[in-house]
Amino acid sequence: MTSCAEVIAAQEAVQRALVLVDEARRSGTRRLLGIAGAPGAGKSTLTEQLAAQLPEGSCVVVPMDGFHLADVALARLGRAQRKGAPDTFDAAGYAALLQRIRTAMPQDPSVWAPMFERELEQPLAGAIEVPAQVPLVITEGNYLLAEDGAFAQVPALLDARWFVETPDPLRHERLIARHERFGKTPQQARDWALGPDEANARLVAATRSRADAVVELG
Repeated sequence: MTSCAEVIAAQEAVQRALVLVDEARRSGTRRLLGIAGAPGAGKSTLTEQLAAQLPEGSCVVVPMDGFHLADVALARLGRAQRKGAPDTFDAAGYAALLQRIRTAMPQDPSVWAPMFERELEQPLAGAIEVPAQVPLVITEGNYLLAEDGAFAQVPALLDARWFVETPDPLRHERLIARHERFGKTPQQARDWALGPDEANARLVAATRSRADAVVELG
């Protein structure tokens, strides 16, 4: 599927994120930036770069991965071998959290979001604090631009929607290395990266046309 979204580099992404922070502070209303992309595309890398280069205290990162279903739930549902597919997340819970984050007022208490602990390969509840005064929340994940199920609610909650792209050979290399780093054998890592991960990557690629901008990472 083709897209008319503007293609930008990582440094331009930083400048656009600064604009979102400035808009939020001028208007007194928070901005939400969503960053989508296939497994291994560099979503976390880009969000880390943005968070490091934005003014201190101006943003919080809330990954979609915190809404992974736990392994015990996936086993009960018969979905453990498809971990990372759209129906292995609590998509409705993720959309509800973004709604809370979007509508929080400066005097409200902090919202607490879950995170995904890669050492455990499990979600951890209440791990990320989102103070009500923070002007920009960056959320990243595979399915932010999906059109099916509860994920379809997400794009309307975002003020900016970006899609991260990386050449497939590099993306595969990163995924295999990541899986090995967190306990898989080299063969298991390759099988997962080119099997379930790649099936999910094709689903994500079909959502590219819904992005406002495409960030190319080499």
